[in-house]
Formats: sequence, structure tokens, C-alpha cells
Amino acid sequence: MGEKTATFSFAGLTFDWSMIISTLVAMTIVFVLAVWMSRRLQLKPKGKQNVLEWIVDFTNGIVDQQLPNATGRGLKFYAFSLFMFIFVANQLGLAFSVSVGGITYLRSATANPVVTMTLALISIGLAHFLGVQKLGFKNYFKSVYLKPFAVLLPLNLIEQFTSFLTLGLRLFGNIFAGEMVLTLLWQLATSHGIVTMVPAFVLTLAWQAFSLFIGAIQAFVFTTLTMVYVAEKTEVEE
Repeated sequence: MGEKTATFSFAGLTFDWSMIISTLVAMTIVFVLAVWMSRRLQLKPKGKQNVLEWIVDFTNGIVDQQLPNATGRGLKFYAFSLFMFIFVANQLGLAFSVSVGGITYLRSATANPVVTMTLALISIGLAHFLGVQKLGFKNYFKSVYLKPFAVLLPLNLIEQFTSFLTLGLRLFGNIFAGEMVLTLLWQLATSHGIVTMVPAFVLTLAWQAFSLFIGAIQAFVFTTLTMVYVAEKTEVEE
């Protein structure tokens, strides 16, 4: 998007302030929302408790569909946290975009490939870890890399790597593209005064509504694929 971001160095590594701030803001929003919606729980839920229980039931359904076993039960909180973080991070750039002196400090955290690839690495790494834990390394290796034929080992290795890439890049690409379109619409709005401002405003509202939907879909897809990958690594194919 051509945005400038502030960076700093620590221990020989360069860090992006916008990525750190955006990620921390998304995490804080998720934490505050979860605490607020879970306060004063009642036997007959209403209001915010209804929303929380709907989200929990929704993410539990994602897990149960792929992992209706003990492994799945242990991943339900992870699925809830993952879905909530990605959803909030996806929408952050729609509601807030903070720039000071031409330098961006706050945007959608998932519009940064480092964030999305890190999430993908955590999910894929968790799937492989649980596969080894449940099956043992020997059975895990045979099930993941030597099926259906041992000669396909190179292709299976490539498949594992591409799964990691596509999981992270799909999320990044969708959110980054959404923010890019918003930037172009803003440039259109300010290009010729009132002549372009009105249609650009209408288009921006329509695009933000569409982006809200896309952000929710991408959170769902990422969480679902995480559970699919875990199921693949923890179940032995006959």
C-alpha cells in the first residue's frame, strides 16, 4: 500500500512498530470483550452472554466437525481464541487507521504477512506436534509422509510446506487487498472535491460492509483449516 512504518532494532533484529501496536491492540480488544461478555453469567443467558455463547458454540462446532474426540476437546479454547483474534485483527483497519507524520502506527494486524505467517506456523506446528504426541514419531511419519506410497515422500514434504504458505498468505492477501481498496477509495474521494467525494463515500461504505463479511469468512476459514490439518496429522489412514 506504499505506507511508511516506524521500525526499531533490538538484538540485531528490526521490528515494525505498526505490527506490534496493531497486534497488541487486537489482543487487548479480544481480552476485554471476552472478560466483559463473561461477567455475571446467568442460567438464562441474555444480551452479551448470548453473543459469547453463540461464538463459543460456533467455534466448538468447527472443532467437533473435524475432531469429534479427546484431541478436539483440548483444542476448543484455542479455536475460540484463534477465531476471535483473527476476526478482530481483520476488522481493525476498517474502524481505525492511525498515521502520524505520514507514518502508519495502527492498521489491521493481519494485513502484515509476518503476523499471518506466524499464525500459520503456530497452527501447522501444533498439528505436527499433536500428530507426534498421539501416534508416536514412527506412525506419524508413516501416516503423513509415506502414504499412500513411500515414493511420494518428496511430494508429501512439499505439500506440508505449501499448506503452511497458503494458510498464511490467503489470510494476508485478502485483508491486505481490502485495505488497499480503501486507500484507493480515499484517494478518489480527495481527487476532485465534491464531484468524487460523494460517490467515493458510498463506495467506501459498501466496501467496508463487504470487508466485514470477508474478515469473518477468513477467520472461519483459517480456524477450520487449522482443525483440518490437526485431524490429518492425528488420524491414521487405513
